[in-house]
Amino acid sequence: MWLPLLVVVVVLIFLYRWHKQSQTLENLSNKYVLITGCDSGFGNLLAKQLDQHGMRVLAACLTEKGAANLKQETSSRLQTVILDVTDSQSVSAAAKWVSSIVGDAGLWGLVNNAGFGHAIGPNEWQRKEDFAKVLNINFLGLVDVTLNLLPLIRRAQGRIVNVSSCFGRLATVGGGYCPSKYGVQAFSDSLRREMRDFGVKVSIIEPGAFKTPMSSTEPHLNNLKRLWENAPAEIKEAYGMAFYQQKYNSLEILTSRTSTKLNKVTDCMEHALTAVYPWTRYSPGWDAKFYYLPLSYLPTAISDYVLTRSAAKPAQREK
Repeated sequence: MWLPLLVVVVVLIFLYRWHKQSQTLENLSNKYVLITGCDSGFGNLLAKQLDQHGMRVLAACLTEKGAANLKQETSSRLQTVILDVTDSQSVSAAAKWVSSIVGDAGLWGLVNNAGFGHAIGPNEWQRKEDFAKVLNINFLGLVDVTLNLLPLIRRAQGRIVNVSSCFGRLATVGGGYCPSKYGVQAFSDSLRREMRDFGVKVSIIEPGAFKTPMSSTEPHLNNLKRLWENAPAEIKEAYGMAFYQQKYNSLEILTSRTSTKLNKVTDCMEHALTAVYPWTRYSPGWDAKFYYLPLSYLPTAISDYVLTRSAAKPAQREK
């Protein structure tokens, strides 16, 4: 008796959720959206996707070549700007450029997509500069861009979409990448609460592993090789060649298991910008939904065991 009733309740909940999340805003063709990191990957695809749907895209690229290639593949509505998120003068200039375009209407959407990921390796093998490089791009650059554009976004009562990672919930690798994404999570959460009274909505994208230039295997392996070759003799003796080889093989496997369906991520970004009721968090990718995020909720002892059970031990523990 209770089972059919439970099934009906669950179906009604899903139908209500689907109906609520399927509602989109009107007059999207009048809304401006700035996207960072549009040379390739998610930013490039999102710029094309929103342009095809009639929105006014302001695409920030790191290189002139990236900007030129994007303009060739999009409509005349799309405009580009060169932006280095680690350079405050570049960020300030881009913000003034955006302001001159959007005027009193303000900026509807900001997608902080620019990122750097070739910084994975054991913590002890790295220097402060290795951490600073990725933090300056993935976290401090994101903060700088957001703060410079926030007055325009408040004016439009718009949306902010920050790209984090499932590794921003669960630190599975060493180096600055995971701390930078944890920082994005914390900044986004505090900003969302502060902006609520202004009508601004803040969403976080937490993708799993997708095939982009940032996830390319070779640069990751080259970085790990560089860290090992530059490590002091004491580090090499303590960890041993077997440990390095195991890390090399694990990283090769990790970066090869990526999805080519980038639209799963850009569809979430578009929903966050265009839905009447955007989600607070989006977790595109089966690995994010059914492995990394569930694992992050388990007791620490269990998640630690799962993540380290097959890891090679330092040389002194092998004896």
